[in-house]
Amino acid sequence: MPPRHRSSAAPLALLYAALIAYASLSPFTGWSVPAGVQWFGFGHLPWPRYWTAFDVVSNLIGYMPLGALLFGAVVRSGGRTAVAVAAAVAGGAALSFVLESLQNYLPQRVPSSLDWVLNAGGAVLGVLPALAIHALGGLARWQAVRDRWFIDRSAGGIALLLLWPLGLLFPTPVPFGVGQVLFRLQELVAAALADTPWEAWADGWLTAQASLTPLSRANEWMLVLLGLMSPMLVAFTVVPPGWRRIVLAAGAAVLGFAATTLSTAMNFGPQHALTWLTPPTLPGLFTGLVLGVALWRLPRRVAATLGLITLTALVLRVTQAPTDPYFAESLFAWEQGRFIRFHGAAQWVGWLWPYAALAYLFGRVTAREQPPGPQPGNKPELPAGGPSP
Repeated sequence: MPPRHRSSAAPLALLYAALIAYASLSPFTGWSVPAGVQWFGFGHLPWPRYWTAFDVVSNLIGYMPLGALLFGAVVRSGGRTAVAVAAAVAGGAALSFVLESLQNYLPQRVPSSLDWVLNAGGAVLGVLPALAIHALGGLARWQAVRDRWFIDRSAGGIALLLLWPLGLLFPTPVPFGVGQVLFRLQELVAAALADTPWEAWADGWLTAQASLTPLSRANEWMLVLLGLMSPMLVAFTVVPPGWRRIVLAAGAAVLGFAATTLSTAMNFGPQHALTWLTPPTLPGLFTGLVLGVALWRLPRRVAATLGLITLTALVLRVTQAPTDPYFAESLFAWEQGRFIRFHGAAQWVGWLWPYAALAYLFGRVTAREQPPGPQPGNKPELPAGGPSP
């Protein structure tokens, strides 16, 4: 039987499936039972009258990562290759079938049998390279690298580190300032309290949030510093003290720089890709990198505690960041125009990443340290002469 490993592919597959559901059912308004459709709309997938090349490509590509992640999750958990292939393809096809069926209940969405076929085909296309990598020993090599770089039970931390750059692709009010979800929650509360005695209170709450004063240079510098230190400290909880932490700290700075530059280029054009490098940003980026390198020997539990403090400060400070006109314009471009299909994934990751990291670090702080010596499931090594009598 193949060996079992704790893999970050499993939580990433679940998260990606949730993001697909969000993109497929957004905007979640106008739910109604379709009239004249058998089985109340479930399984009713008519063939579309027309389609575009963009629809075909996007439906194929959208499910490819899901197929690859499902395959990897099953294989890494000890499943056989044939079972992993079947589970990945069936999982992608079943998810698409359910979501396409649910679109019958949304007037703004159009269910399509072509979309279902393309989504299932995308899952197959995602499985193929994953299967080839597995056949060539790629997963075994990754396990060897992971054993050298990371501690045991590090799948959650690795998943958080892989998701952090994706969250930066959604526009943030300050570079690396992820987690600004309060204003959107306030909008939802205000909408829910409309035409009630509490409507004026909700409107005043929104007005107070909208009238926040611009951040000072010191506060902007601090936000950049906290935003960069957060993934570094998450990494330090799953990597033993040593030179590898320095590499990961530098990697976080490089990935953060690249993701923020790409986001700015997508919103304002390549000629403005580096406009996010304001006077407070570069010192914050440099200070964060220096601090990350300086903490390369920090004990893991201490790193988790410091990470909790850093992320809490980041969330509290980012809620005080106002929405400037350029930020509002970039949000409008994402939500209404060019990036609508990618909007959901990056948006939710950017909003929720700090809170998921807080929960993960809290678990690291409260977890008991594993005792040294052989772990459960590992056979102790015997002396060269065999077992003693």
